Amino acid sequence: MAARQLNRAQIFELFSRLAEANPAPRTELDYGNDYQLLVAVVLSAQATDAGVNKATRGLFETVKTPAQMVALGEEGLKRHIRTIGLFNTKAKNVIALSEALIANHDGEVPRDRDVLTSLPGVGRKTANVVMNTAFGEETFAVDTHIFRVANRMGLAPGKTVLAVEKGLEKRVPQPFRRDAHHWLILHGRYICKARRPECWRCPVNDICLYRDKILVDPKLSK
Repeated sequence: MAARQLNRAQIFELFSRLAEANPAPRTELDYGNDYQLLVAVVLSAQATDAGVNKATRGLFETVKTPAQMVALGEEGLKRHIRTIGLFNTKAKNVIALSEALIANHDGEVPRDRDVLTSLPGVGRKTANVVMNTAFGEETFAVDTHIFRVANRMGLAPGKTVLAVEKGLEKRVPQPFRRDAHHWLILHGRYICKARRPECWRCPVNDICLYRDKILVDPKLSK
């Protein structure tokens, strides 16, 4: 049986409400330029934004360019990011991608998804975040939150991350396309949570197609 899906009018209303609640959504990663954004997103894989921000606070005070990162070196980088999961692999990748940016892109972050994904440690999701946040491209970076929300709501059901991304590309209308993935990430992080979605305070709970909505705060029902 095909997954239930929202119709066009429902999708437009859903994003209208998310936009009204948060007119200017942005990533919760802290960064000062495009290069720092790329590094932060690479570090955020299987880690929280808060944890990455804590680790990069001191790092980004002195490292603002690929050349400065290479000069810091892998061991120096590890000292800053050792509280982040998989920090050994991430440090190796960040140094390698920094070297690649210097060698092939004049130290600049490329505005091309295929080129970005050719860099060490940069997958499609990371590239989509950078394309959207740094360059304003209408890309959809599907993380665990968006994958869950898109399927749960009936917004863009799919069995794989790529299927959900393609569904969002097809179904999200203007003028919401540029900020859509930020709204969905934040919605999944703070309201449409994995274990216990807080449907009772969700601004789109009457649109969402989730079958097991929790419409009363459990704390108030005790």
